[in-house]
Amino acid sequence: MTSTRAPSPAGPGGLRDRGLGRILRGGAVNMAGAVVGAALNLALIVAITRAFSQETAGLLFSATSVFLITAAVANAGAPDGLVYFIARLRVFGRPGGVPALLRLALGPAVLAACLVSVLLVVLARPLADALGPQEAAAYLRLLALFLPFAVLTDSVLAATRAHHDMSVTVLVDKVGRPLAQLGLVAMIALSGSAGFLALAWAGPYLPAAVLAWFWLGRIVRGAEAAPSPGDVSPAVEERSGPGDRQERVTPAEFWSFALPRALGGVAQAGVQRGGVVMVALLHGLTGAAVFTAATRIMVVGQFCTQAVLYTAQPRFAELLAAGEHGSVRALYQAGTSWLVCLNWPLYLSALMFAPEVMRLFGTGYSAGATALVVVCAGQLAASVLGMGDLVLTMTGRTGLNLLNNVMSLLASVVAGVLLVPSHGAAGAAGALVVAVLVRKLLPLWQLRSLVVLHPFSRPVLVATGSALLWFGALPVLLEAVAGPGVPTLIAGVLAGAAGHLCTVWLARGHLEPRR
Repeated sequence: MTSTRAPSPAGPGGLRDRGLGRILRGGAVNMAGAVVGAALNLALIVAITRAFSQETAGLLFSATSVFLITAAVANAGAPDGLVYFIARLRVFGRPGGVPALLRLALGPAVLAACLVSVLLVVLARPLADALGPQEAAAYLRLLALFLPFAVLTDSVLAATRAHHDMSVTVLVDKVGRPLAQLGLVAMIALSGSAGFLALAWAGPYLPAAVLAWFWLGRIVRGAEAAPSPGDVSPAVEERSGPGDRQERVTPAEFWSFALPRALGGVAQAGVQRGGVVMVALLHGLTGAAVFTAATRIMVVGQFCTQAVLYTAQPRFAELLAAGEHGSVRALYQAGTSWLVCLNWPLYLSALMFAPEVMRLFGTGYSAGATALVVVCAGQLAASVLGMGDLVLTMTGRTGLNLLNNVMSLLASVVAGVLLVPSHGAAGAAGALVVAVLVRKLLPLWQLRSLVVLHPFSRPVLVATGSALLWFGALPVLLEAVAGPGVPTLIAGVLAGAAGHLCTVWLARGHLEPRR
């Protein structure tokens, strides 16, 4: 078969020279969306906790956690599979195989989502009995109706990112969907009825899926119509195997990669969202609401993390396919330094002013201050360990990724069973930190025979030093002078942000890795 070849990004020196530049350009788009999306998601949680009782908020948070875990089951690993194989088709100059790949991935994923949706409807009553309130069954059934649209949205957006188009993820997923959720929740709060809260939260997935689908179609048509002046570079062709030279990805190839990643994604979702369900079961819906509020800072930080990861994921796949291990290491160090630059100010500020932050969610949530401190300390460590789990996945070793996520989930469950009954939200936060550290450390050890990755580099040290100075030492000084309180928090964040931005700008040359 004669294939349509697009200009390869893997020409001599191309991947090495353009990897960091592209992650920064794409990351800038994602970062703008991450800032807006994080603010909207935080506003959504604050609106729910302030407008409704802790029991109602805890019920919604528990039900949506079940929804997100089942969505991870239903997507069958299609999003990661699409990024991995589209990146390889592009780097080996074979974009003509992308339409067939999309059909291969999206059809089974959406069908699986429909089946899981039916199963969730059937099991809504037993799950509701476990959670407690009678309204839980109605919440779960409403959420189940939108599960296929959530799975389709995640998979389609992954395919657009594999083509290095980050704008649709920002506009549809980071801004559009949470903005619609916030508006609908505000309308329900004004009406005084909480019966349709689940519909307000899940409903925006339908228009998001439609918009993402049409946007992907435009991208694929544009890629097929693009001129193809060049071929794959000899260096890349020498490293390619027989499977890389095929125009189409076979079902066996795709699903042998995607299904282990799907199971790993389920375990990862269980770690991220299972804590809410575990607290609801072992400590009541009020505890679940407090734990959700305390971990919102972590979710805000994840928006910043995703801004870097979404851009880095296809680049890692391309660099590893081309055998550019030195560039992989450089990209890992640069990405980790930016994760520290972005996330450490957030987590340090929340850790230093935990009681003031928890008051944002309303009365009754101050008990979550200890949980917030624990979560922030764990996320500081997770940020500095970087993107080893992403690199491991993009090497194609989804079996190891699955093992790591299962071990992380087991650590979370064991720690949660031991800590949640006696310590509530703080115990669940400790279990979450244990699980995250397991998932971050194992890939760095497993990758040692392919490419040695570690966070001890000049870019990471510079980023860490700046964050500690402006968001660690400065708040301590301000509290010693002015005492704790919201004014000190505001002054510390504003002064720290200005100093941190200036330091990062002046030290930007030191944030670039040495290859």
